[in-house]
Amino acid sequence: MWIRSTMTYRFSFAMTLLANFVVTFFDFVVILLMFTHVEGLGGFGFAEVAFLYGTTSTAFGLADLALGQVSRIGRRVRDGTLDTLLVRPAPVLAQVAADRFALRRLGRVSQGLFVLVWSLVLLDLDWTVLKVCLVPLMVLSGAGIFGSVMVAGAAFQFWARDAAEVVNSFTYGGNTLLQYPPTIFARELVRGVTFVLPLAFVNWLPALYVLGRPYPVDLPESTAFLPPLVTAVCALAAGACWRAGLRSYRSTGS
Repeated sequence: MWIRSTMTYRFSFAMTLLANFVVTFFDFVVILLMFTHVEGLGGFGFAEVAFLYGTTSTAFGLADLALGQVSRIGRRVRDGTLDTLLVRPAPVLAQVAADRFALRRLGRVSQGLFVLVWSLVLLDLDWTVLKVCLVPLMVLSGAGIFGSVMVAGAAFQFWARDAAEVVNSFTYGGNTLLQYPPTIFARELVRGVTFVLPLAFVNWLPALYVLGRPYPVDLPESTAFLPPLVTAVCALAAGACWRAGLRSYRSTGS
């Protein structure tokens, strides 16, 4: 319904899509400007940083397109309109994700893909079958990890009522973090996004294998192929959080 509504005014949709592409591209402009003054960042060249940027931005864009609307759940919990979704013969999570579905978010996905393809052209690597397969795998797995964080954050709002910005610090903040090489961050932070909130599996671990770079935290190379497993674990945990949050919902009493 929301897609049909959006496509009714196709020129307007095209302009909002273009605007979304341009606005999100400004994140990459910061990196471009940075590399006009330095030759490397934490030992990484421009093409390598662009590869990190492209993989995480595409993954986050896909997750944001599919599940970005779940951040609105706090408002429905506060005003009691979640009751409307509970009486419908459809999964509540699917309804929340589809509510006001914003097709313009394809601009973020296309922008990330543009930078990713550009970086692949610039990179001078010894490509193998494993490395080639790992690129789309990390993007899809990264989207699943980001999506799981979004769902778990939405579930948290059943108790917190208004915690959208807290969740954004892990989703949007995590996306920004992963756009840069892990070598510029403190080792404690790198450990945190590896063993606590496993955002490093979105792109750092598999991307560094593709680039032939060592990971700051001592881990075997095989860890680079774990993102699908980590995604599955995150999805199960997020699903459990969502069901627990939904069971705790008591409406507004009005």
